[in-house]
Amino acid sequence: MLFEPTLSTFNRSGVNARIVYAGSELKDYLFKDLNANYELHKAELTIHNIETFLNDQSLLTLPDILLMEADFKGEWIQIVSKIKKNPLLGGMIIVVLSAFVNKQWKKKALSLKVHDYYNYPFPTEDLCERLSFLVKFKLIKPTLTDLSGKVDVRYRLPAYKRAFDIVASGSALIILAPLFLIVGACIALESRGPIIYKSKRVGTGYKIFDFYKFRSMRVNADKEINLLSSLNQYTDAEKGKSTFIKIKGDPRITRIGKFIRMTSIDELPQLLNVLMGDMSMVGNRPLPLYEAEMLTSNEWTTRFLGPAGLTGLWQISRRGKEDMSERERKKLDNFYASKYSFWLDLKILLKTFPALLQKEKV
Repeated sequence: MLFEPTLSTFNRSGVNARIVYAGSELKDYLFKDLNANYELHKAELTIHNIETFLNDQSLLTLPDILLMEADFKGEWIQIVSKIKKNPLLGGMIIVVLSAFVNKQWKKKALSLKVHDYYNYPFPTEDLCERLSFLVKFKLIKPTLTDLSGKVDVRYRLPAYKRAFDIVASGSALIILAPLFLIVGACIALESRGPIIYKSKRVGTGYKIFDFYKFRSMRVNADKEINLLSSLNQYTDAEKGKSTFIKIKGDPRITRIGKFIRMTSIDELPQLLNVLMGDMSMVGNRPLPLYEAEMLTSNEWTTRFLGPAGLTGLWQISRRGKEDMSERERKKLDNFYASKYSFWLDLKILLKTFPALLQKEKV
């Protein structure tokens, strides 16, 4: 069960924070004052399942503060050490609480760089004041910019794949130059605004780069996304907020935009991204920032450990079909990142051309 964003609240000091508590010995002693200042996660968590719980979270659902009780056997030390090494959890505030005195453990906690360590008994008011201070003056959660270039990326682009990308994208740009001019002229004649739409996308290893497409929507269409959330194709696929956004019959699309999207001509400027090395010809589609922020839990980080691509498994297998669930798309991305090969890439490229013409207007 993911930590619901609606559980966050303002404490008396005006600090907005979400807290999870792992332990049971000091729970009754602390919860009255903590509940008066914060909204606590209701699930019963222990030091043995807290790591699993945190690994299931995304950047948008991570708690701001972890209060962890020290167990008698000292297993908490290894758990805190693992949490501190995880780049997705590095910005979380960790405070260790102990129901018994152990001087060596306090030194160990400080060496692990936890934010504080308390031995029972201690005034709960002091703890609440300390938490408020930490929340106010510390960057709680890493952003995608923090993760970019810092996440361990096991994928390395093979030399043959990069060589093919350069030859294929360079040749395609030369051959398609006349089409680029025609499409650009049509876009400029229909509506004011830039011909090429540029946005920030997240690719391999959470690398953020400028992503190019022919503009198929009216200007400032991004600002209307919240107004159209009820039309999202993925809304009914999973409960809660959807990661991906795809709107059937999107009213923001222009007339020429409908044609170039249906034929996938709008994607052709990404050949520049391939030539520059931001993407490969085959891989997982780079995601907008708001989508990538929802895929930073351990279950889905695999898709960022493979190449970002112009085309991929999603495009050839289920693209344009209304019955495709959000989880199915995620699993396709994870599968490619783990099982890619020369022959799989070739198969995807050969099947891409029939998939260019979509039956559904999505």
